[in-house]
Amino acid sequence: MSHRSRISILLFATVTACEPLASPRTDAAGDSLGHPLGGPLPLLTASQQHGFRQGSAVFQTTFTPATGLGPLFNASSCAECHEAPVVGGVGDEVETHATAYHDGVCDDLGRIGGPVIQDSTTPALHAVLGLDKEPVPPEATAVGRRTTPSLLGFGLLDAVPESVLEAMADPDDRNGDGISGRPNRLADGRLGRFGRKAQIATLHEFTSGAFINEMGITSPPEPHEQTIRDTPLPAGVDPAPDPELGQAGIDATDAFVKLLAPPGPTLSSFVELQGRKLFAQVGCTGCHVPLLHTGPNLVRALSNTTVSAYTDLLLHDMGPELADICLGQATPAEFRTEPLMGVQFKEVFLHDGRASSIEAAIQLHAGEAAGARDRFLGLSSQERAALLRFVSGL
Repeated sequence: MSHRSRISILLFATVTACEPLASPRTDAAGDSLGHPLGGPLPLLTASQQHGFRQGSAVFQTTFTPATGLGPLFNASSCAECHEAPVVGGVGDEVETHATAYHDGVCDDLGRIGGPVIQDSTTPALHAVLGLDKEPVPPEATAVGRRTTPSLLGFGLLDAVPESVLEAMADPDDRNGDGISGRPNRLADGRLGRFGRKAQIATLHEFTSGAFINEMGITSPPEPHEQTIRDTPLPAGVDPAPDPELGQAGIDATDAFVKLLAPPGPTLSSFVELQGRKLFAQVGCTGCHVPLLHTGPNLVRALSNTTVSAYTDLLLHDMGPELADICLGQATPAEFRTEPLMGVQFKEVFLHDGRASSIEAAIQLHAGEAAGARDRFLGLSSQERAALLRFVSGL
């Protein structure tokens, strides 16, 4: 695990001396909006600030087998993965997911352990079964790799009403722009918005799901341990009593993630302003919608405001080259539009980290994004550099 304090700002072009450069972040002290990076949203009550601090402590707690870790797990704390440039940010971990897709129907393999394949086991489980990690089940028809997302600003995404997302959906492309975003509806009818396939409806479910899937920590919302191919765990390998994390711990973690302030963009130069215009001109905003509006919320900082998320949180067909697993109604080729807020902190790009630069990620866009990709490639080298400079500062 490399706990990085540096922040990578990608520069794709040399600009002339007369063009002022944006000031890239060199530390994690704050952002261009004056918020402390990794700190809470403004306007919080004393009680909300206290909940944020409590949740931060849980988020940074390192679990052991004695306190509930495993027996199958990917990390021993939330902050082990969400670490850069601050707690709650991105990480360099890439994990494995697997599902089955038959005749247009998705099977998340929930009956035999679910789509997340844990890459570590506790010493007790290893001693009994000799396993270093969970094997990919033979029932899987596809395997996908997933990078660690930033959680900064997640509470604002959670606060966007479903009606806002539904209004942006155009599954039949009635406006003829080649973009046909659609929501991933869960079995109970709710709209998914979290996860690379928009397979999770709420931040609360995202949090409790992460505890069980990433750390093997049971809780009231997720009371059952993960299994290997639906086989009960051997006796004695999981000594901590269930639930291994109480409701108070889940609620505190929810509060921390919900109240994390979003990062501010570094937009400050003529080149970046030009890049923002080109970003819209080539059609990137057809999916990466710059602003989303939240609805009424008990948390003042989340209520009736906007977030510069650069996403529509809808599913889009990205073509066969990027296709991997299915989840819910999302086909193998469909992915939720990745929010670009905080992209300045990433070192690899796309859902599986296959792209080493923003430009490489754009070049891999296909399907519904092919038109915007081709228009980007048709720009002059200076125009492409300006657009890339803009995106790399978000």
